[in-house]
Amino acid sequence: MPHEAISVFDMFKIGVGPSSSHTLGPWRAAQRFVASLQAQGKFSDLIAIRILLYGSLAKTGKGHGTDIAIQLGLSGEDPVSFDPARIASKIEEIREAKKLLVNGRHAIEFDPNGDIEFLYTETLPYHPNALSFLATLRNGEQLAETYYSIGGGFVKKEGEEAGGSSAVQLPFPIDTADDLLHWCRKTGMSISEVVMENETAWRQEKEVRSGVLNIWRVMKECIYRGCHASGTLPGGLNVKRRAAELNRRLVGERIYEDFGSWAEAIRAGGNDFKTTLDWVSCFALAVNEENASFGRVVTAPTNGAAGVIPAVLQYYIIFCDGLHEDKITQFLLTASEIGSIFKKGATISAAMGGCQAEIGVSSAMAAAALTECVGGTQRQALMAAEIAMEHHLGLTCDPIGGLVQIPCIERNTMGAIKAITASQLALQSTPDFAKVSLDAVIRTMWNTAQDMNSKYKETSDGGLAVQIPLGLSEC
Repeated sequence: MPHEAISVFDMFKIGVGPSSSHTLGPWRAAQRFVASLQAQGKFSDLIAIRILLYGSLAKTGKGHGTDIAIQLGLSGEDPVSFDPARIASKIEEIREAKKLLVNGRHAIEFDPNGDIEFLYTETLPYHPNALSFLATLRNGEQLAETYYSIGGGFVKKEGEEAGGSSAVQLPFPIDTADDLLHWCRKTGMSISEVVMENETAWRQEKEVRSGVLNIWRVMKECIYRGCHASGTLPGGLNVKRRAAELNRRLVGERIYEDFGSWAEAIRAGGNDFKTTLDWVSCFALAVNEENASFGRVVTAPTNGAAGVIPAVLQYYIIFCDGLHEDKITQFLLTASEIGSIFKKGATISAAMGGCQAEIGVSSAMAAAALTECVGGTQRQALMAAEIAMEHHLGLTCDPIGGLVQIPCIERNTMGAIKAITASQLALQSTPDFAKVSLDAVIRTMWNTAQDMNSKYKETSDGGLAVQIPLGLSEC
């Protein structure tokens, strides 16, 4: 396998919920297809587009908003900058007019009900998350391109090499945890310092730091919004949002107008075990309730697992005196490298590996990052990541109704708590005596993924998805 260079900005992507594989990936694929038509000089001759969804994208695409994301991508909207509040009106406009303004300037006839096909019984061999774009040109010519949404918002076009920023030559190429440890030992640098050196192959250090802090800005804004938004989640399950109610129980009825004053109120409330546990759960719930509401989130490393890393980082900031820009940057750089190693050695796609590939990976990322930030060694950080994943092995992805709600939202609270516990265990341990390495657990995760029945891989064909009636009033 050729080395795949993955940046922190590949692992952490700003976008819109509810799914990196089923929303962000198809959105990016649609953008790429439009760009391909332009590059071939075919754009102005376009008269029709059909989209075929396969496998997991077909089976849970409605619940994940796959059809919505594709329409927005074809329309020229970008997930980083598009206002989520405009989604409903934009999609309704297309549905009523039965026209699509491709890339915002070329009108074609388009009926979402007929031109987006959900092929529930068909799967393409390369990856369960597949979609094909079929374009008809004015002269009768037809063009077809197939894309795969391979997890975490990464997209691969059929016939091309693996994604990421592979064209860049990094000073410290890393494919495995052993590679990372080798460079740490050789240079004496921490994990985050090695990552920063690699990041400067793409951009200046000042730009890296600014970009990473912007990622944290989006994360903390998501936490704050989620902790102050009540109501019921969309999708038909009538799931009640819980973070805001929990926030009120913990800090009272007073409304804190900004994140800083709210964080100070949290800190002033004490740090006994029960309080800390409640807040970590509240932070994670908040993010994933926002995600389930098509809100602005950061893929970390996926949308379904987007709450784990912000919750653990917020825990570190409030309860471990981590409110320092350098420490926040250190946390996210370390987390990103662990995530990239999992992507290279296994998968971060629930459609390929079940929920171990999402919540398990995010928990491992957070555990390693927290361990380094509180003073753990490089080996202790890797040990923390291993512990966190070891206790997510075999976790299935079985969303009820194909929605990123049950059990997905609560699983983020579990992943965050496990990350903190794994970090504490690693800090109190000597890695010399560890029986399982991070690379070994990554191989095990991949083997488990290959053995896992497809009904437990984001298809809603098994597990909780078939045990719970869809008429639930609340959960």
